[in-house]
Amino acid sequence: MASIENDLGLGLLRQPKTVLFGAGQRRQLPYLVKPLGSHVLICTDSRMATTAEYAEIAASLTENGIAVSVYSDVEPDLPRSNVVDIQRRFGSEQVDVVIGLGGGSCLDMAKVAGLMLSLGGDIRDYFGENLVPRPGLPVITIPTTGGTGAEVTCIAVVFDDEKHMKVGVASAYLEAVAAIIDPELTLSCPPGLTAATGADALSHLIESFTDRAKNPSADDIDQHLYVGKNVLTDVYCRTGIELLGRSLEAVVADPSDLQARADTMFAAYCAGMAINTAGTAAAHAIQSPIGNLTHSPHGIGVGALLPYVMRFNLPARVAVFAEIGRLLGVADAAQPELDQAHAAIERVEQILSILGVPGDLKELGLEPKDFEFVAQQAMLATRLTSNNPRVLTENSIVALLERGYANDRSWWVIE
Repeated sequence: MASIENDLGLGLLRQPKTVLFGAGQRRQLPYLVKPLGSHVLICTDSRMATTAEYAEIAASLTENGIAVSVYSDVEPDLPRSNVVDIQRRFGSEQVDVVIGLGGGSCLDMAKVAGLMLSLGGDIRDYFGENLVPRPGLPVITIPTTGGTGAEVTCIAVVFDDEKHMKVGVASAYLEAVAAIIDPELTLSCPPGLTAATGADALSHLIESFTDRAKNPSADDIDQHLYVGKNVLTDVYCRTGIELLGRSLEAVVADPSDLQARADTMFAAYCAGMAINTAGTAAAHAIQSPIGNLTHSPHGIGVGALLPYVMRFNLPARVAVFAEIGRLLGVADAAQPELDQAHAAIERVEQILSILGVPGDLKELGLEPKDFEFVAQQAMLATRLTSNNPRVLTENSIVALLERGYANDRSWWVIE
């Protein structure tokens, strides 16, 4: 059997040219835009477009001689109809720079808009990996939630509302030229969205850190985005996991705690940096069909699945889970490694519970009659399943769903 450890000692990151982090750093935006052009298109949603923060950002651009257009109709889960709409409305305009302002869907919209306003055609032409032939318009991302990591990833997820499925556009050409990560912008984030995005960030970090290391060849690195966990993604995972171990509880306790918001947002950025080359795995593969069936929020879904996926993967990643236990402050190196690993999983469960993530899949609206369908659909997501440290099968996914539906935390392995 091929090794799932990083025998090459590989380190690989894909990232924006510029990342600005810190309270108030949104004020730097005009200086990043000026070298790129004089007309920006801001992609955001209807709520964000009514806020004082949006007005401030738009005014800072116009005051610096930059023309501003806005598309404020981005919907959750980014439907393909939004992409068609933005092409229709702005395809004939001379847009120089696209700015994504908002949650993950707004940032993905900006990345897709930069592509489609430059290349034209149908977004379906680019569904998949490395099908984008060249760079689109330059994109600057400004997240307003602490979770998706979309500000630094080179993938955009689009819901094809005619085919009723989520599909990724994955290409290094989608990478933003700059990301401005300003924790002040998350202070108005609603509690439910804070919880969902926080659970998503935690899932990104856990999955990236426990992913398969693929020991890719030079051709593999050239042809594929997700080439496995590596020494550089691990650095980001360690930092992010340690931060979320304290910040998520603090944000729930006091949503106005700017330091906790900053720590959560930095951790989400770390997660985005990690998944950009390591990728996510089983929890994300299984959540996608569950989300399509139940319309439950993505972050809540992956959070509900995470403890069961961690138990399934434990035999292949005892040492890594033990390290997670130490990073979360619930394990000591003097303990047996397996005890440390168990403590890590239980602490993750505790954090998710504090966020209000359901402890069982029944609460997501999943029904037993759909287990086999979910397993079949999850196995089609080879981009994700190939990252999982233990080999997934339809049978093992069904068994995992049965445990999750029953809220059975007594097991530690599926044979």
